[in-house]
Amino acid sequence: MTGDNKDRLGGKLRDVEAAREDQWARQRDADLLERMRERMSHTACPHCKQFLEAKTEAGVPMHVCPAGHGAWLDAAALKALQKEHK
Repeated sequence: MTGDNKDRLGGKLRDVEAAREDQWARQRDADLLERMRERMSHTACPHCKQFLEAKTEAGVPMHVCPAGHGAWLDAAALKALQKEHK
């Protein structure tokens, strides 16, 4: 194998390794988000301690206190809501 072929093979191996790391990171992020969503579904209102209920308002998913003490949104939902009200 010549030096040029070794360099190209090494470059391809680094590209494959980087792609696998990116895939692992995306999967890890998805897993973490799912765990956070699961935990949020078991979260209680800080005021009345009732469990929050999942609700979609104007296409925006949120968690709402059943007694009306507030609503909690993730960052993406908040941005979507802000866009709609502009």
